[in-house]
Amino acid sequence: MRPSFFIYFIFICAVSFGQTKQIASIENPIDYVKPLMGTDSKPSMSNGNVYPAIAMPWGMNFWTPQTGKMGNGWAYEYDADKLRGFKQTHQPSPWMNDYGQFAIMPITGKLVFNEDDRASWFSHKAETVKPHYYSVYLADHNVTTEITPTERAARFRFTFPETDSAYIVIDALDKGSYVKLLPKENKIIGYTTKNSGGVPDNFKNYFVIEFDTPFVSTNTFSNNKLQDVLENEADHVGAVVGFKTKKGQQVNAKVASSFISIEQAEINLKEIGNKDFDALKEAGRNIWNKELNRIKVEGGTIDQFETFYSCLYRSLLFPRKFFEYDKDGNVVHYSPYNGKVLPGYMFTDTGFWDTFRSLFPFLNLMYPELNVQMQEGLANAYKESGWLPEWASPGLRSVMVGNNSASVVADAYLKNKDANYDIETLYEAVIHGANNAGPLTAVGRAGAEYYKDLGYVPYDVDINENAARTLEYAYDDFAIYQLAKALDRPKKEIKLYKERSLNYKNLFDKETNLMRGKNKDGKFMEPFNPFKWGDAFTEGNSWHYTWSIFHDIQGLMDLMGGKDSFTAKLDEVFTLPPIFDESYYGGVIHEIREMQIANMGQYAHGNQPIQHMIYLYNYASQPWKTQYWVRETMDRMYMPTPDGYCGDEDNGQTSAWYVFSAMGFYPVCPATDEYVLGAPLFKKLTVELQNGKKVIIDAPNNNDKNRYVDQMSLNGQNYSKNFISHKALMEGAKIDFEMSSTPNKNRGTEKSDAPYSLSNE
Repeated sequence: MRPSFFIYFIFICAVSFGQTKQIASIENPIDYVKPLMGTDSKPSMSNGNVYPAIAMPWGMNFWTPQTGKMGNGWAYEYDADKLRGFKQTHQPSPWMNDYGQFAIMPITGKLVFNEDDRASWFSHKAETVKPHYYSVYLADHNVTTEITPTERAARFRFTFPETDSAYIVIDALDKGSYVKLLPKENKIIGYTTKNSGGVPDNFKNYFVIEFDTPFVSTNTFSNNKLQDVLENEADHVGAVVGFKTKKGQQVNAKVASSFISIEQAEINLKEIGNKDFDALKEAGRNIWNKELNRIKVEGGTIDQFETFYSCLYRSLLFPRKFFEYDKDGNVVHYSPYNGKVLPGYMFTDTGFWDTFRSLFPFLNLMYPELNVQMQEGLANAYKESGWLPEWASPGLRSVMVGNNSASVVADAYLKNKDANYDIETLYEAVIHGANNAGPLTAVGRAGAEYYKDLGYVPYDVDINENAARTLEYAYDDFAIYQLAKALDRPKKEIKLYKERSLNYKNLFDKETNLMRGKNKDGKFMEPFNPFKWGDAFTEGNSWHYTWSIFHDIQGLMDLMGGKDSFTAKLDEVFTLPPIFDESYYGGVIHEIREMQIANMGQYAHGNQPIQHMIYLYNYASQPWKTQYWVRETMDRMYMPTPDGYCGDEDNGQTSAWYVFSAMGFYPVCPATDEYVLGAPLFKKLTVELQNGKKVIIDAPNNNDKNRYVDQMSLNGQNYSKNFISHKALMEGAKIDFEMSSTPNKNRGTEKSDAPYSLSNE
């Protein structure tokens, strides 16, 4: 009994230490990143739905250990027992699945290549996972595999036992693939065409793999047949190269790929230079440390440090670079829209329905120079496809609703007007998308003609999720209105989009004080169940989407009858039971289940539509409720563990929410200059901006009990506003918070303290 009790006691102490023990500061934030955070997921329950991305920030290629079968979007599940290979991946989420992927797997003993036959047991106890480095022991083969990447290349290091039957399998996967062995050069070249949509007919991902050890045997395989040939092309091909190794012998491989050609893949391989594995690993560590250190946090628990830097890591992965550098150093890209190789930037693997909310505002704050490249990439996407993507992976995909490219374009320009890029083409693209239905339901605006004619997308015209579309189109029109003003467009044009941004009012039901689908004849749809997910809404219900009036909370408040009824409705979100109607889906989707089990009423932080809602108390003179619920959400919904998210992480969006909220403010309405205040998580944050200025956020008496803002000062002056401007931050700022365990119900209560609303213009 004593040993068991002692072990239990140590475990409890360790957990308690991580949750409560404060640490001052750290030098190497990369040591606090947990890439396995969120990997304990499955289709019916998302705790992140992510895989450990072994990658450079925004890298063109990621690598991940693969537990799932070929084609399974859940490539890595934390509770799996076996690894099938190490996959180069471009997957943005399991729901979108992958493209341009191929796998590498070392084996010993019997020569096998099928993914089930080659799979090996592994343990997390013998696994090291960092953004820049991965290592695991493959028990069935007695081999340790290590990976360290660059943006478009990677180094592998395999440590073998003594054996004359050591092999490395290259699996180019199915749907059309090619391999060629070049034994004299210790090299394998090939391509994979495997994808899950959004690619032109000529899509290929070309790869080159160079080994530092001569092959003692060579084979290729086609489908399930091993062949003694050096070249193979079929539906599913791969290669197996053999080595004779001594105990502890390391076989090194350099890998790169290109969407352009084998020759370009060879150019991309040069990213490794003359660095050996350890030098490349150290270089990658330094790159990540540099980026992560741009936000230095001090005074928090170990769990908070790990959660913060894990979320920051996830915020620096997407959208990925889909461009390459040719032999002359010029930026070029394979177009996922028309299949041509063209000059200029291209980025992909992001869905604006998710990421317009906080991920892109985060990039506008921290990486405006990079975001200029992203905007150039969007202009290229429009030129090459005729549309702005709403979900790109790698080309146009028909997923989700809205026309939120307008927000992404407007927010970037409004916060960086001096940048030199083709904003006129982007404005043309935004106007085109705002007034036309596209070639796919999720491109342009489904129901555009109804929206322009009636001011809403009707419920009864066979356009799904119509109320959600209407509300998002109205906000997107606001973003266009803001951009049109900044570009000095004709007054008539500016007036049109301002008026259209008020279309949200057409769906407000005064009987319930909620948003509700409306039929073509102007009557509200019946019967109305505000707890019904889907139907008129997208991955949520009326209780979630009613708050999606980012640009005019005052207008929404007025519709509800004023501050008291507005805040009472906000309160009700948390006090209602987590009941739901899933009949639209024919089953309980994972987003519903995640809301149900969170014990936060109807608040569904695991999905995007309501993530900003906590901050809306600031508009109604009750900022202390925002402060309470922000801390509650950070403490309860995020952990640095495999089950650490409360829903899909979604390409940095849910992570960027945490990063912003930990800083003490959040971009409720992109395309304005304001961030709405919450309360900081740490005793101190220092934010290094790209222009050389710093934002210092000081809250020395911050702790788990002191979650309320008693007083605040900006650059030494008392500050009562419930928002702070982007301009003020970019000029460099010192923000001091005096935190308290009890709310100050007198601060931030004046009408002038409220953030921007269109109705107050």
